[in-house]
Order: sequence, then C-alpha cells, then structure tokens
Amino acid sequence: MRTDTIFYQLFLTFHSLLFELLGEPMDIADNYQFISAEIKEKVFRFDGIFLPEQEDLPIYFVEVQFQEKPDFYWEFIAEINLYLNQYKPVQDWKAVALFAQRRFEVKSLTAYQQELINNHRIIRIYLDELPSGSIGVGLIQLILAQEAQAPLLVQQLLARAKTEIANPLVARGIIELLETVLVSKFAKLSREEIQSMFLLTDIKQTRVYQEAKQEGETQLLLRQLSKRFGQMGNLRIQAINQLSLEQLEDLGEALLDFNNVTELDNWLKSRVVD
Repeated sequence: MRTDTIFYQLFLTFHSLLFELLGEPMDIADNYQFISAEIKEKVFRFDGIFLPEQEDLPIYFVEVQFQEKPDFYWEFIAEINLYLNQYKPVQDWKAVALFAQRRFEVKSLTAYQQELINNHRIIRIYLDELPSGSIGVGLIQLILAQEAQAPLLVQQLLARAKTEIANPLVARGIIELLETVLVSKFAKLSREEIQSMFLLTDIKQTRVYQEAKQEGETQLLLRQLSKRFGQMGNLRIQAINQLSLEQLEDLGEALLDFNNVTELDNWLKSRVVD
C-alpha cells in the first residue's frame, strides 16, 4: 500500500489533522498551507510540509513510516537540511515522524538524534496508539485495521461523514478516500466486497461503482449492436471502449434510430477523439 500517497490525500482533505495528532488547537491549521516540496539535489518528496503564513510559527515536516528503517532519522534530517538550504525559510522548524506502530521505531539512536527528540525538534507519534478523534483519525485507524474490521469501520465513518460534514463535496471526497484506502490496503477484495461496505447511495459515488457500471453498459451495448448489425470489428469495439459513461448512455438511445452500421460509425467518429 502506498501510504505516502494516502497520507498526502488525508492531510490535503483534513487540513487540521496534523495539529490534532500533535495535541495542538486545531484552528492553528488556518495559519498553514499544506504542500509537498521536491528537493533538487536528491530526487525525493516529503510526505507533507505544513508551511506557515506567519514568521513566528514553525514549519512542520512530516514523514510516515510503516516498516523498520534503521537510517530513518538520518535520512529525514538530511532531507530537512537540504530543504532549508534550498528554500532558506525564515521560520523555525519541527519534524513529525508518524510511525504505524511503536515497533517500527528506530532501535538505536545517536546522541544527536536523541537530543533532537528531547528538545521536541523531532516529534514522534505512534498511529496505532491514537485515541478516537476526528474522521481523519478514523481513516488512519482504517489504514491500520485488519480486513475483518474494515466493514464496520467504513460504516461508522460514512455515518459520521453524513452527520458531521455539511459540504457535499467534502463528504464525497471522504467517500473517495475511504475507497482509496480499501483498494490500496485490501488489494484482494473483489469489487463486490468493496461495494458491500457502502450503502446504495454511497456506492454510486465510488470509482468502483462507476467503473462497474461503465463496464456493464459497454458489454450491454456491444451485445445489442451485434444483434442488429452482426459481429463488431476490433476498431468499433476499441472506439466504444473509449466512450465515457454518459456517452454510452447516449449511444444506447441513439442506436434505436440507426438504420445501418454506417450511421453507427458516423456517430462514433463524431464523439471519439483519435
């Protein structure tokens, strides 16, 4: 599972989530812009950077770690120093290390690394020890959950999204995040198993549902066209496979008026871009 990508989406959706994890007032997030900066000298990207709009607030560098990595702190510190040299910010900085579990913590620290931790320059958070919190924290718990726990957690998060999130676009974004986590973490789950975790009204907003519906519409149209005009050639099949769900629905209505396969070809040419 690409946890760095998922956590980037999490922080992008829940702008105050980092400050909730840090135990800070969540409205501090209003003073920060969340970015992901690339360092030129060494091609890498931070899992996230919270860049303050004021000079008296610190920059927060965020890295997520889901496996043991003895050189984790050395690499994290080196990346921060490269960033500071490249961008030369005026603000102070802090580093936040998000470990999936305490057992992934670096076993042996140098005196320098320990000093950074003791001075709260590096802040360590163990995600499996988080208490219940916002929907964002609930999504983190879903990322860490076993497959058997996922259906109940999904239903709980969906219920919370409907009662706590007034903006329908944000609510839809949460549903998409839920789906992203399920598809990424539980790769063996079938499309039907993922859909079964959502209510009917929620299913229709997921990519899994849209892909399934589009696939079903395509197969249905190909069968109908084959019955009317004979077997479809490869070029026609490729053209139909390129159609969006809305275009497939339009073709389903238009084919009733087609008198021959030439009219089908003309319709496809007017809508499919080479």
